[in-house]
Amino acid sequence: MYLPPKSSPHTTNKSSTQNLMLRVILATLPAFLVSSYFFGIGPAINVALCIIFAVSIEAFIVSLRKRPVSYALKDGSVIVTAVLLGLALPPFSSWWLVLIAIGFAVIFGKHLFGGLGQNPFNPAMLGYVVVLVSFPVAMTSWPAPQTVASSDALAHVFLGTPWLDAWSHATVLDTLKNNHSLTLHELWQDYPYSGWISSNSSEWINLAFLLGGLYLLYKRVFTWHAPVAMLLALALMSLIFWNGSGSASNGSPLFHLFSGATMLGAFFIITDPVSSATSNQGRFIFGLGVGVLVYIIRAWGGYPDAIAFSVLLMNLCAPTIDYFTRPRTYGQRKAKRGFNPGDN
Repeated sequence: MYLPPKSSPHTTNKSSTQNLMLRVILATLPAFLVSSYFFGIGPAINVALCIIFAVSIEAFIVSLRKRPVSYALKDGSVIVTAVLLGLALPPFSSWWLVLIAIGFAVIFGKHLFGGLGQNPFNPAMLGYVVVLVSFPVAMTSWPAPQTVASSDALAHVFLGTPWLDAWSHATVLDTLKNNHSLTLHELWQDYPYSGWISSNSSEWINLAFLLGGLYLLYKRVFTWHAPVAMLLALALMSLIFWNGSGSASNGSPLFHLFSGATMLGAFFIITDPVSSATSNQGRFIFGLGVGVLVYIIRAWGGYPDAIAFSVLLMNLCAPTIDYFTRPRTYGQRKAKRGFNPGDN
């Protein structure tokens, strides 16, 4: 008889894993709607393909492991991975790019280590990094908001039809990183989709993820320690190294907080109870590390956005963080300096 393992993630919330996953999916709805407003059916295609591929691969791998497929699928964890990865990928990504990303996420990010609760890396970010490193051009070219017809988009996704120049543009982070001569005022005048809460799709999408994250905090799906620490560290780093609005500027704190995948990372990625630290103090340290690394890679690294790389690097540090931040065992006093084990 098969006895389903009762492993992590552990939580103080009395809801089942399935209910928690449903809440996370519900919290992504504002970002999905905002993305759909700017990019049409692009986000829906990404998410749909990710879910179809993820469920198919999950069922196949579980059957190879001779485990009940229905039990593995009903917890909803693979759906959450698919939704988060689908929203992180550029809209209208080619089907094969989506397949590679979600394939690595499910196979190498989850089942290679034993399945749910045993993966040291965040599966969605692992899949994202694989395609980002392997196909940088496809991963850094986003369609211009509200410019792509549905028929042209479907042809690009399923038939590989190349984008017209008028359909694609670099992200604001990539534009800033490759700027060497213009002031920020001149740069954003030439960039048609920039500005603080004007026509910049990235800002609105980040606000939508922030709204969803606050909902999850209200429902106590996770604690505030990791997201607050990450956003605080990123804001402080960008404030300390903010060198004005000249051509060498790395961007203001507001720019970094509401660009790229900042809010997605803060509320939906680093709060993963499996690959993150486990104690409240550990989660705070984990979030600080992610925030510092995000700014370092954005400002001086080779990639404009750094959420995925930063999360994976801190996933490696999570066991060490847990070791040094373990809470005191109930009923035990804190050891004193010079304590002799033989003393009473």
